[in-house]
Amino acid sequence: MSPDPSIEEIQRTIGNPDRLVRAIFSGRRRNMQPEFDKIELRPIKMHDKLLLQMTTISNTKSKTQNLEFDQFNCLDLITSGYANCLVESTDLTLTMRFTKKGVPMLHRSERVLTQNTSHDRQKSRLFDSSSDFLYKVGITDRNATIKPSMRDKYLQIEEFLRILMPTLRDEISTGRLQKPTLHNPIKIFDHGCGNAYLTFAVHNYLVEQDFANTVVGIDQRDESRMRNTTIASDLNLGESIVFRAEKIAKIGPEKVDLAIALHACDTATDDAIAWSINNQAQILLVSPCCHHDLQSQLDKVSDPWSLVTKNGIMKERLGDILTDSLRAQILKLHGYRTDIIEFIGDEHTPRNLLIRAVLTKSTPEADEKAKYDEMLRIWSVRPRLAELLGFE
Repeated sequence: MSPDPSIEEIQRTIGNPDRLVRAIFSGRRRNMQPEFDKIELRPIKMHDKLLLQMTTISNTKSKTQNLEFDQFNCLDLITSGYANCLVESTDLTLTMRFTKKGVPMLHRSERVLTQNTSHDRQKSRLFDSSSDFLYKVGITDRNATIKPSMRDKYLQIEEFLRILMPTLRDEISTGRLQKPTLHNPIKIFDHGCGNAYLTFAVHNYLVEQDFANTVVGIDQRDESRMRNTTIASDLNLGESIVFRAEKIAKIGPEKVDLAIALHACDTATDDAIAWSINNQAQILLVSPCCHHDLQSQLDKVSDPWSLVTKNGIMKERLGDILTDSLRAQILKLHGYRTDIIEFIGDEHTPRNLLIRAVLTKSTPEADEKAKYDEMLRIWSVRPRLAELLGFE
């Protein structure tokens, strides 16, 4: 039986040393356990010959080896249990994910990239360190050097953007999102923007990619609004970025294409998701922070599950997993295609999961609501997001 056409296209692209820029395999398919947490592939030139460099990552350990292209078994890697595959070539970006039934879903985006086959290549950066906004928000110093205290934050922002751009391009290619113009820019809301590192980064990067956009940064603290507004004025951004001191839950109806939230605390993430659903945001990218709400409800767990919750650290981690799993399921039941991915290594932040949702308006399968209800029954919990949406 021949492989799926999507898998064949992935194989051809990875197997072409003249086109491949990089490939990343990550995540775990249902009931499968790949050997490593993540695998990265890229071409390198050694002794005037192109080889395939493979880096395997498990926890915080990594190992690199160089292989002949024609000796690399790409099909074995694709079928070994990874849920997500990103392949970038010189002319095309492919994003493949496996559904829970094991069906590969492939998205293509036309994008011109340049190979870097240096053996000691440093990872390319999305921003020139001399960018004014990096200095103004406090990420770099006067010498255009990233401050040691801001390196983790800078990397989080970059990886967030590396996920954002293919998602935006895919939605434009499907027609669910119009290609932005100066007269019809992408409308973005950043919930719980704080010091607006991500707010300015998203606006700046999209402009560099010729994606006209306007951004509204929301934070309930007025001092954040004043600080960020001053920076926007110093950068001469006009009305393209606006900051408001409001609680997310109090924001009224707005036109929004993209809603983002990086580490909005506890149920502020639920406020952001609920508002986005109610306003039919086309794309949501949300990296949750603490999960105290559901953790506090886990004292009612019946046996034998109390074996899991009797220890504080296990109860905390279970609360994290349940909260984000239920958030993803609620999004699915409201017409969003949703997945949860790791967007950066946990050595940079323990809050490294990202909920990615795009509005397809597809009808969920009949048993999805029943599975959600059964989860609530087993764990005796009531998600804050369900309350905000009036969702039974």
